[in-house]
Amino acid sequence: MNRPPMTKKGSERLRVELDRLKSKERPRIIAAIAEARAHGDLKENAEYHAARDMQSFTEGRINELEFGLSQADVIDVSRLNAGKRIVFGAIVDLEDEDSGEKVSYQVVGDMEADIKQRLISVSSPFARALIGKNEGDSFEFQAPNGTRNYEITGVRYED
Repeated sequence: MNRPPMTKKGSERLRVELDRLKSKERPRIIAAIAEARAHGDLKENAEYHAARDMQSFTEGRINELEFGLSQADVIDVSRLNAGKRIVFGAIVDLEDEDSGEKVSYQVVGDMEADIKQRLISVSSPFARALIGKNEGDSFEFQAPNGTRNYEITGVRYED
């Protein structure tokens, strides 16, 4: 069976979220449902329906996190010795050859990917274009808004 990779840091972050959902959100939602039930008729009780929707969402996220964490192959990125070659867990410094804009991304597992934090999924097209390249390489990437040319200015592995 193929186990999806996940960084140690990402695993810890998702475990904190799971703990928060179980210890804080779940009891808060249960209390909100009980309070809404006390108001009477459940058919036209918007508070009750909102609380049940939130409960459904929260339980779904708990299940997703528990399953994902139980299946993941947690990798300590700081122990990788890939040199200046890009593999899973690499933090990659890039420079857009056209605009000169500099940006850094870390290649992480699917569950921990978050573009706002510059964490890109190992299965994303952009990460697949990076994997196997080395510091100093240039490459072309077909983005939705056109072709982009990047130079890899740095590759590092840290936790």
